[in-house]
Formats: sequence, C-alpha cells, structure tokens
Amino acid sequence: MALPEGRYGTPRRRLPTWARWSLPVVAVVVGAVVAWVGFRNLGTKPVEAKQTAFEVLDGQSVEVTFEVVRETPEQAVVCIVRARSNDGDESGRREVLVPPGAATAYATTVVRTSKEPTTGEVFGCSYQVPAYLSTR
Repeated sequence: MALPEGRYGTPRRRLPTWARWSLPVVAVVVGAVVAWVGFRNLGTKPVEAKQTAFEVLDGQSVEVTFEVVRETPEQAVVCIVRARSNDGDESGRREVLVPPGAATAYATTVVRTSKEPTTGEVFGCSYQVPAYLSTR
C-alpha cells in the first residue's frame, strides 16, 4: 500500500551497515582513551608529599617541614608549599626544589606571608621542574 504523497514527508534514509557498526566501535575506542588518560592523571601518583611539621615563626612567615616519596629518586622534584591564614586564604606560596637522592626525602622551607599565617602545608609535587629552579 502506498502512502499518500506529501502527507508524511520524505522517508528517512537508513545508514549503511558499515556506519551502524563503526559508530559504536568509535565510541568504545574514545571511551577507552578517556579512561586511560584519566587513570594516568588521576591514578596513583609517582610523587607524593605530606607535611610532617610546621611552625609559625612570626606574623609574616611559617616554617614547613615535609616528606617526599618518589618512584624515581634519581630525578629532581619541585614541590609547592603554601601558608594559609586564619580565614582559610592562601597567604603565601613557595616552590621548593628537592634534588635527586633517596626515594624518601625530607625538606624544610620558610614561606613568607601577606597575612598572619595559621598553618603551612604541601600543595603538591611534580617531576616537571621549571628551568629557573633547575640545578643544571
């Protein structure tokens, strides 16, 4: 039975068979790439740091001691250490170079602040040492 002309519009064309199968395959491949990138960026970290002690020296500085554990001890690491004021604002920040050495290293630094510091902490560490901190 033929449909009345112009009443239902033009019939939709179906996708070719190769297109119906390739779209889900492309979606699975893209999903796998996104999962892999997410794991690399958010999975286990090759460098971990934690604050072991801090001491407020005066109204403008805090001394922070921290521990760095790294998978590749022959590489230098840069750590960002920061101070926070009573209202939670970051009141000071400093980049600290941890030279190659033991898998577990300890460092101490003084962070100058713009407000009276309440605490000092390690924000994070990375193997991507900026050129201005490099020892080479």
